[in-house]
Amino acid sequence: MPALKIAIIGAGPAGCMLARLLIHRSKDTNNTTIQPLIFEADDSPHSRPQGGTLDLHPSTGLAAMKEAGLWDGFLKHARFDGEALALCDKRLNMYLRLVPTKGGKKAAGARPEIDRVKLLELLRGSLPADTIRYGHRLISVDEGGITLHFENGAVETGFDLVVGADGGWSKVRRILSDQKPLYSGVGGHNMLIPNADVTAPESVELINRGNLFAFSDGKAMMGQQLGNENLNVNVVSIRPENWTSQGGYDVMDAHAVKEAVYKELEDWHPKLLELIRRADDTYVETRTFYMLPVGFTWENHRGITLLGDAAHLMVPFAGEGVNIALEDAMKLSQAIIDAVKAGNGDRKADNEALHTKIKAYERDMFKRAARAQNLSHNALRDLFFARGSPRSVIERFVIRFGMYDMNPVLRFGVHPFLAAWIYGYYFVFKLFVGR
Repeated sequence: MPALKIAIIGAGPAGCMLARLLIHRSKDTNNTTIQPLIFEADDSPHSRPQGGTLDLHPSTGLAAMKEAGLWDGFLKHARFDGEALALCDKRLNMYLRLVPTKGGKKAAGARPEIDRVKLLELLRGSLPADTIRYGHRLISVDEGGITLHFENGAVETGFDLVVGADGGWSKVRRILSDQKPLYSGVGGHNMLIPNADVTAPESVELINRGNLFAFSDGKAMMGQQLGNENLNVNVVSIRPENWTSQGGYDVMDAHAVKEAVYKELEDWHPKLLELIRRADDTYVETRTFYMLPVGFTWENHRGITLLGDAAHLMVPFAGEGVNIALEDAMKLSQAIIDAVKAGNGDRKADNEALHTKIKAYERDMFKRAARAQNLSHNALRDLFFARGSPRSVIERFVIRFGMYDMNPVLRFGVHPFLAAWIYGYYFVFKLFVGR
């Protein structure tokens, strides 16, 4: 039977996971070959830094790794001690501490960390060598969704489905909607402490091989342990959208950035400021956070769909973005395989079934994504825009995250008791801390 041709735009975690799942599950497709082809804008896998660390969740990110047959490879790079998390204010008053789940990889609720670069290496390395075409930056998609035009002059056509996995500023999404990402109101700097065990042992101890989040006065400092013994440091605050050109200093000069950050955070605890002092004097990046509207949807368009940030870009303050993206890949791959089964190898029937299954995938994804977007947006509002945060919002913040993954039936009954316990605990806590 003729191959079902799937064009995936973007070789990030979501796009690569989709390709991996389609290839891995191809035995279930009634002898119809599913041929995924990924077009990636970067010239090579090493063209740019690939970010910090990601925590994968049991029912989404981890489930996708298992479904893709990559669990053993994942365990080689996963850091179960990376679950440690602390949330504090600028004076280092600790409002929340989480310790790694007992039992490590055997624990049912574990949420291990993995460096984004290692996740990408694992996913890309699992694909046949000719699956990813680097140096293919998409310029436009013909209205019919059949023909793709690339910056290098290449034109590709003849696809049964085009999947936009090309991030928040997706070119594929332009066919489906005029909606552009909205500025979240916050931005800042990313820095790195190399070889932190040697150069910044006190900071390593503070972060406890996991994540530290400090919030006060519309500002945040975040430290993350990376698998290569480096520490990833982000300083984020409420800023105008054009802050990189209007801040009064060179945002690409690490010395100038560190001086500006010291001034901005001059009343913060010395142990937190030590993260800035120990940061590399030769490396700095800007981070300006955008988001799609909560509940963003589009009208189904035959032959085109989206997943990941292209479909539901959200701020990273809830840890759900990559997890929902990998769940998208699971759901979409299953929709494509189910369509092929339903079509019984007949090309016309396959495409009609594919159209039906993609519509169902999108309806489900809109609901799943809206919940994650709400969680992320509420975290943004609580931690940056609420007066007196985190002290003033810690109860609702903890309750919201505690309820998120709970079974909907249990959620209704558990909420009153959980809320009473959390509010009671923090009432006593605040009598002694942070007054």
